[in-house]
Amino acid sequence: MDQDKQTKADEHTSVNEVVQGRPGRYWHYTEDRTAIHCDLCPRACVLKEGDRGFCFVRKHQGGEMILTTYGKSTGFCVDPIEKKPLNHFLPGTSVLSFGTAGCNLGCQFCQNWSISKSREVEILSERATPEDIAETALKLGCRSVAFTYNDPVIWAEYAIDTAKACHQVGIKAVAVTAGYITPEARPEFYSVMDAANVDLKAFTEKFYKRLSLAALEPVLDTLKWLKHESDVWFEITNLMIPGQNDSPEETAAMCDWIVTNLGEDVPVHFTAFHPDFRMMDTPPTPPETLTRARQQAIKAGIKYAYTGNVHDPTGSSTYCPQCKKCLIERDWYDINGFALKDGTCPGCGFQLPGLFESKQGHWGRRRLPVGMNRPTSDS
Repeated sequence: MDQDKQTKADEHTSVNEVVQGRPGRYWHYTEDRTAIHCDLCPRACVLKEGDRGFCFVRKHQGGEMILTTYGKSTGFCVDPIEKKPLNHFLPGTSVLSFGTAGCNLGCQFCQNWSISKSREVEILSERATPEDIAETALKLGCRSVAFTYNDPVIWAEYAIDTAKACHQVGIKAVAVTAGYITPEARPEFYSVMDAANVDLKAFTEKFYKRLSLAALEPVLDTLKWLKHESDVWFEITNLMIPGQNDSPEETAAMCDWIVTNLGEDVPVHFTAFHPDFRMMDTPPTPPETLTRARQQAIKAGIKYAYTGNVHDPTGSSTYCPQCKKCLIERDWYDINGFALKDGTCPGCGFQLPGLFESKQGHWGRRRLPVGMNRPTSDS
């Protein structure tokens, strides 16, 4: 086949994969070969021909696994990186955020439920190849692309390909995830991620089983692996739900585990719950609960503890753990003060962990929806 015909064939294949889905990895046949076994997440779904997994987006079709949402998104938006939340990763810069549909957890409190619980793949109106996304991020002046809104683990192939395309043009990749992934799939997925925010939803198996239809231990395993087996910068978010996972005892146990297993340098964000999905009768988290949790974390030895989803400049700012100087002053997603010098405290010379540049970004709290065919820079 000559070069022009090969190029057209490749383009045709790319378009078909965006429209029809792409053959997925992370599966094997059952012993009798009547079904396939998904090896991507701890659910280990067994799918007969035509079946979809719990996540809904991975399907047994034609004797193989198909990712039905490859190249499809619910939409794109430029956000502040602090919204992910990441406080120690290129502060003040903009990130191009997008997600697809479905989820491998069943959180009763999901705040993106219209996306993550969707059974209508047709809502994915934005179609984009990995190269489209990388090019758009570059044009918009974004320093990174975030796989978010729903968990990128279930669309790992799309996320991995997009991360690789981003790296080709100097854009970093961020995963916002629940960390619910198998040891077999984990290395490839995280090998292309520069940063991650892992949602540690609670610190009891009872909570995970009853309110997330999942399990705690695989998440803890992922966190330990990230710390000790990878170079990925990661931060932890704990959404505090009144009466469910917000007791001082549970917070203390979680903080002690983090310090013992991950060390003192992993930032932890305690964020406020707002009634949503199937927990509309649960009240919002009182700000005092977040402040108490942050103080508990600091007392336990965690150097970088934050509050989120509430107006709390003190709790959202970054301080030098050695001389206590305020190094990054935040008000919501705005940075009002930035004292770091290439990640170093000017007061005592302490090197802050994370990824910092000599100057902060200035994106602020803006949110810019983006049509993939009509990118417009507002940076």
